[in-house]
Amino acid sequence: MIFMRVLAFGVLTIAVSGCVAGYNVDRMRTAEATGTPFTTALTAEYRDLTEFEADEMVDWHSADLYARKGLMAAEGSEVQPEAVGDWRIPESMVPEFSDGRARLVSLLDASARTKAPEDAAIAQTRFDCWLEQQEEGHQLDHIARCRDEFYAALDRLDGAMAEAPPPAAPAPTPPPAPVAPQTFVLFFDFDSDVITPAGATVIDEAIAAAGSGGFSEFSVTGHADRAGSEDYNLDLSLRRADAVRDALTGRGFDLDGIFVAGRGEAEPAVPTADGVREQANRRVEIIPQ
Repeated sequence: MIFMRVLAFGVLTIAVSGCVAGYNVDRMRTAEATGTPFTTALTAEYRDLTEFEADEMVDWHSADLYARKGLMAAEGSEVQPEAVGDWRIPESMVPEFSDGRARLVSLLDASARTKAPEDAAIAQTRFDCWLEQQEEGHQLDHIARCRDEFYAALDRLDGAMAEAPPPAAPAPTPPPAPVAPQTFVLFFDFDSDVITPAGATVIDEAIAAAGSGGFSEFSVTGHADRAGSEDYNLDLSLRRADAVRDALTGRGFDLDGIFVAGRGEAEPAVPTADGVREQANRRVEIIPQ
């Protein structure tokens, strides 16, 4: 009986959280901006991010974050960029994010909000989405797009501020682009989470690449084909990812530096009809980072 009450409470909590997120998202869709040109532009940019996360990615947690910030901007508040320390990102990437945020805040405080409000709004929202996407760590094209648009907006702000007095603290130049992470894929037998000899070789290759690239952390994502139920395949994909995680920790890597996820049958390498067995979809993807 106690278990059922705890379970019911957990379900209720999730439902309430989802309702709150949906409420903020719905308000953001129709919010009318007030205040300065900067807060107006910021409202529009956060609205775009809100709708993208809610409608295309079905990520209500991220959608709610952007909705809340957008609603504050719509009321005329100059909300701040996300704090790097509030997000779980690889330690090797913290300096780049910290330097990027420092450069952004320096420009904003040096009147970029009034001299170039639209680019200032783009720079702030792209920094937030870069940070949020990097914490998720599996949509590399989204990470790269947010990062590239952030630095491009900063460069435009530098141009707009060229005739203005320099900021109190010199803005750091962007660091060199990090080495593009490589994805290593190992495959599993049908309805199995046992790593094959070929899969073990792939793990060795990923470890070697991590060493040569100076990486100490890994993103590990499991997948399944469409034979079986969705719930079963989600659990199977996570068990496969856990097996790879255990192999990495067995080689001396820190458990806290291995980020595990299971996608079930939701992201097939080869699209198939429901119930079809497909070797290419029974996989785990390892990305050193």
